[in-house]
Parts: sequence; structure tokens; C-alpha cells
Amino acid sequence: MHHQTHPDIIKRLKRADGHLKKIIDMIEQDRPCLEVAQQLQAVYSAIGAAKQIFVHDHIEGCIEHTDNEPAAETKKKMRELKEITKYL
Repeated sequence: MHHQTHPDIIKRLKRADGHLKKIIDMIEQDRPCLEVAQQLQAVYSAIGAAKQIFVHDHIEGCIEHTDNEPAAETKKKMRELKEITKYL
């Protein structure tokens, strides 16, 4: 399912991909460990932010709207919510 936030998430992940490639180059060039660690943290943060936006968007867009649904469908969505929140 496509959500409005997907283009932003893709942009964030592409940026993180660029940083990751830079980190590989840095390690191959024997750059200082502190510089590499800083870049690793930037990639980790970027991916974490993308993941959080993605999960929150899923919760809001796919699970929040349960007003006129059968109880079985609501229960299914609640199970999915419990499953996806472990990725936060």
C-alpha cells in the first residue's frame, strides 16, 4: 500500500545509502575511527527515522480506521498493530 510519506521515506533511505557507501570508502581508506563512527551514527539515525515514519504511517493509515468494520477485521488489525510495534 502506498502512503503519502513513502516519497519522503525513499528520500531518507537513499540519503542513508549514500552515507553507507561513503562509510565503506572511509574504512577502505583507513580514515580515523571517530569519523567512521560518526558516519555510522548518521546512517543509523537516518534509517531509524525512516522506520519510525513508516511504522507510524502504517498505524495511522491502515489500522486507525476501524469504525464500521466487522469485529474480526478489527481484531486482525490489532494483531498486526501488536506485531509491527516491535519494530519501533
